[in-house]
Amino acid sequence: MADEAKAKGNAAFSSGDFASAVNHFTDAINLAPTNHVLFSNRSAAHASLHRYEEALSDAKKTVELKPDWAKGYSRLGAAHLGLNHHEEAVEAYSKGLEIDPSNEALKSGLADSSSRSRAAPPPNPFGDAFKGPEMWAKLTADPSTRGFLKQPDFVNMMQEIQRNPSSLNLYLKDQRVMQSLGVLLNVQFRTQAGDEAEAAAGEDEMVVNEPPVVEKKREPEPEPEPEVAEEKEKKERKEKALKEKEMGNAAYKKKDFETAIKHYSTAMEIDDEDISFITNRAAVHLEMGKYDECIKDCDKAVERGRELRSDYKMVAKALTRKGTALGKMAKVSKDYEPVIETYQKALTEHRNPDTLKRLNEAERAKKELEQQEYFDPAIGDEEREKGNQFFKEQKYPDAVRHYTEAIKRNPKDPRAYSNRAACYTKLGAMPEGLKDAEKCIELDPTFSKGYSRKGAVQFFMKEYDNAMETYQEGLKHDPNNQELLDGVRRCVQQINKANRGDLTPEELKERQAKGMQDPEIQNILTDPVMRQVLSDLQENPAAAQKHMQNPMIMNKIQKLISSGIVQMK
Repeated sequence: MADEAKAKGNAAFSSGDFASAVNHFTDAINLAPTNHVLFSNRSAAHASLHRYEEALSDAKKTVELKPDWAKGYSRLGAAHLGLNHHEEAVEAYSKGLEIDPSNEALKSGLADSSSRSRAAPPPNPFGDAFKGPEMWAKLTADPSTRGFLKQPDFVNMMQEIQRNPSSLNLYLKDQRVMQSLGVLLNVQFRTQAGDEAEAAAGEDEMVVNEPPVVEKKREPEPEPEPEVAEEKEKKERKEKALKEKEMGNAAYKKKDFETAIKHYSTAMEIDDEDISFITNRAAVHLEMGKYDECIKDCDKAVERGRELRSDYKMVAKALTRKGTALGKMAKVSKDYEPVIETYQKALTEHRNPDTLKRLNEAERAKKELEQQEYFDPAIGDEEREKGNQFFKEQKYPDAVRHYTEAIKRNPKDPRAYSNRAACYTKLGAMPEGLKDAEKCIELDPTFSKGYSRKGAVQFFMKEYDNAMETYQEGLKHDPNNQELLDGVRRCVQQINKANRGDLTPEELKERQAKGMQDPEIQNILTDPVMRQVLSDLQENPAAAQKHMQNPMIMNKIQKLISSGIVQMK
């Protein structure tokens, strides 16, 4: 997080490790590129390393991001002062004092830059020696200085002197700089102690006394943020914004929407790092039916939330609210695609049950709309007749295709479901056939064909008891229906076959395997009462005879016999 990197930068700055401070502040800026304090801190670190060009760049960015912050002009003035831009420094410190007239650092900086501006130092007599690429060529060619070029701190010093020859005085104590100056001027510099030693040895060399070092008055070293005052100001600002939010919430509950919007907008102006103010205002726009305004606020909340790396739940909330607004608009526009897309984006941020429910509702509304637009009973009848023709020709896949189209054209027609169930039965697709038959009965409980189709599927699945119940249910609506009566007869034959023990070993094995998968059969076998009944059937015929008088027990025994679990001899 940006705060963590910022804290590391502050610690490094306090310990005097300015290079590490620059790195940490850079990491923080990458995470929070609109935080003016981070640029201010890095400007201070660059200035401490005498990198005044970089310090100036960061100071300008600080002022750009926060033009009403006096500290930014203090950074700007310090950077200009380091580059000997005295007039610019005076201007920067003066602007800062316009914002904060009592700021002592700005007053001190203005006084310092003003005095330097009035008494600018004479040009450095050695400045020309450091100009252009010839300097590097001379240093590389001379054996006494060639090795220095491999040392980063030496290279940095020479680059700084090239940019600002007046800074030479800062580095004359470094013997490498003195040695380089001698090479560039074609003069060998020595210290006075060295001269005396050489003279005693009788050597004949030109000796130039080491020039006195002129100490450059440094601007006050800026301290990194956060400062106690700034933290206090930030806390007070957040508290003030939260109070505005609370007043907005109270107004919202009273349906005083205009007042609520006013308070939420004020909170946003005071603290732009809390996107809940934006999403709350979006909620008000939603209640007022201002869907475009709601969507704009939600987009703003998402964008700002990602900049701040806000809680993903808050971003998801903004997207869900946007989806709700789009859903309201879709009732008129009939376009549910943006609604579905927005809810899907919200779920990628946070899988909230409410958002998922809204997504399902939007998808269902889209499907219903498509069905309404596609609805045409006349075409549905034509497709069903085409399916009937293919069914007669035993071209069942083609028949299924036309019956499916008929259902799409008229989803309320039970005949299309009944006919498609018959096709699925012919194709051996029993689960699909059963589903269509049940849908047919659901649409028209008096339609005998639905019971006939369902019973046929159950019979082929060897669920004879279930098929018997289906046929009998159909006969309640159409007692003389021959197809249903034939179905009952076939089921009775299969059930009696099991009762007589006439099943082949293969049939018995198949029924037992299927029966053991039936939850109803499993419940019967685990019932303590039925376990006792089954035991009496084998060991106590008298007790078994008494059990048979109970209709419920007799019905369960019949199911066990039909499934092949119990065999009668």
